[in-house]
Amino acid sequence: MSNLEGPAFAHIPPWVKSKLRPVAVEKIQKVYDFVETECIPAEPIMKAQIAEVGKRWTTQPLMHELREKAKALGLFNLFLPNHFKESPGLTNLEYSCCAELMGRVYWAQQTMNCHAPETGNIELLAKYCTPQQKKKWLQPLLDGKASSAYSMTEPNVASSDATQIGCRITREGNEYVINGRKLYGNCIWNSESKFFILMGCSDPGNPNKWALRNLSIMGYDHAPEGHGEYIYKDVRIPVENIILGEGRAFEIAQGRLGPGRIHHCMRLIGQCERAYELALIRCIDTRKTPRGKRIGNFDSNIERIAQMRLEIDQARLVVLNAADTMDLHGNKAGRYAIAQSKILVPMMATRIIDECMQLYGGQGLTQHTPLPEMWTYARFVRIADGPDSAHRHQVGRDQLKLAPGLVERSREYQRRYKKLAEEKGAEYVVFHGVGYDDI
Repeated sequence: MSNLEGPAFAHIPPWVKSKLRPVAVEKIQKVYDFVETECIPAEPIMKAQIAEVGKRWTTQPLMHELREKAKALGLFNLFLPNHFKESPGLTNLEYSCCAELMGRVYWAQQTMNCHAPETGNIELLAKYCTPQQKKKWLQPLLDGKASSAYSMTEPNVASSDATQIGCRITREGNEYVINGRKLYGNCIWNSESKFFILMGCSDPGNPNKWALRNLSIMGYDHAPEGHGEYIYKDVRIPVENIILGEGRAFEIAQGRLGPGRIHHCMRLIGQCERAYELALIRCIDTRKTPRGKRIGNFDSNIERIAQMRLEIDQARLVVLNAADTMDLHGNKAGRYAIAQSKILVPMMATRIIDECMQLYGGQGLTQHTPLPEMWTYARFVRIADGPDSAHRHQVGRDQLKLAPGLVERSREYQRRYKKLAEEKGAEYVVFHGVGYDDI
């Protein structure tokens, strides 16, 4: 069997396989083995440890154990693109294959230090920080010795438009003073959370007890990291803590979100594969035989299984194309491909997982399977890193810019048609109202 055969590579298209270097093949196989042998069997244990009294906001011992194993195997920080000196060396396309496998278990990404918000924060710090700042903040994250948070979303403005950020940052001597309210930063009740990267407005004309509460996401509190709501009131930080400089926050936010937006999508593909496998198992369960037939023997379910397979494979191509585009042309040039992934994949994932829950009936809505948590995460991603409606607006606006050129091309068609009609003695018919009237 060649290195590119076997279950770790079963869903990778041929054109992607042809671009995988030996180092990537090795990493993909290691990630697959780690998820299958260390993560999936440990799901019940991880839940049990977080449920222990007094341990809700403490990282599970098993998580620490698995992180050390993953680090020893060279599986840490695989997401960081190879143009950073701190990178393990994978391209975005190669990492996509790893991330899909991580997505099979919600927290597997964390065992390999490839989880949000660390992925975005690490790339931000690697890209924009001074050497002194990298030593202080970046290296502990790369080593897995600290956790961080990203504080951008606000409850009182349209946070999908970063230019409306209302949190105020004012300079007073050698300090900046922060006042404002933020949502979704990881909870500070977990002692491993060491610092926040905050986006605020410094041109409107050490944290104290500033945590307000944890936010649940559709009933899940996502312990032990969580999603906090914070009020910053006269919070002071040293001037040297500013990243890149005043007035650069929007630039940093855009640079941070490009790859991160498709990291979610990469993992969602793996999550859908896991949900799909559960659906196939349900379909052949001999204990479930309504009207004397297994669930998978009903024509409607056979078609449902086929459609899910097609949609997962279709979505994978969209994500892999986005990753390859970023590798070849950069994040900015890949804007459309990134938006395409962000729009299409989470919607596909919620639809696929919903169908899988339906095949499980009432049991599919319970903790008997990971399907409800999978669906919640997929639904959350439609909002995370920018709502899909904002990405649709961007895509639509860019497409409309093409219209003037199409009008001119259509007029040229009509001019040639008119000339051809005259040459052939045919009647020339004008179709009013479709852009040709003034020819």
